[in-house]
Amino acid sequence: MKEIFIYEYSDRKDMRFPPASDIKRVRMILGLTQTDLAHMADVSQSTVAKIERGSISAGYETVVRLFTALSDAEPKRRSDVPASSVASSTVTCIQCESNLHEAADVMRSSGYSQLPVLDGDIPVGSISEGRILDLIRNGCTDLKNTAVGDVMDESFPVVSESTPMSLVTSMMGDCRAVLVSHRGRMTGVITRADVLKLV
Repeated sequence: MKEIFIYEYSDRKDMRFPPASDIKRVRMILGLTQTDLAHMADVSQSTVAKIERGSISAGYETVVRLFTALSDAEPKRRSDVPASSVASSTVTCIQCESNLHEAADVMRSSGYSQLPVLDGDIPVGSISEGRILDLIRNGCTDLKNTAVGDVMDESFPVVSESTPMSLVTSMMGDCRAVLVSHRGRMTGVITRADVLKLV
């Protein structure tokens, strides 16, 4: 997840500010346009654009206004950042033809307690430590000869990279993870642990 850094300013005139590039980075994470930020900071949109491009050096008062506006916007907009800014970029998966022993090995090595199950590149289900333990309790002891695809649970929901986190979090009550995709290709995954980073 990309971190949002909000800065506090004093009245010291000699204090050093974060680089101007942080203005654009934080603005985009919060889902604000240049016009939004300009309105909130009471500066012109062209000024914001020039500062972000580095074509002008912002004065003390302007920088204070911009970062104060970003700080004020964070609590209001943080839950509406796009899914892509929260998702883990590495997606650990298992293929449906793999066996449960292989799935358990992947979980142990990756530290994940649940995995998306794929058929090629297409999500078709999910498998979790809980599901494997339930199968063992019910008499399934031959994990090497039990295909994940034969015992998997339903697939995790899939959302686009631009889906707001407010919508993603509303889905997390019924599922353990949400997959993030771009033009049909999986690019990330959001777990409940990722959602807690927004708090």
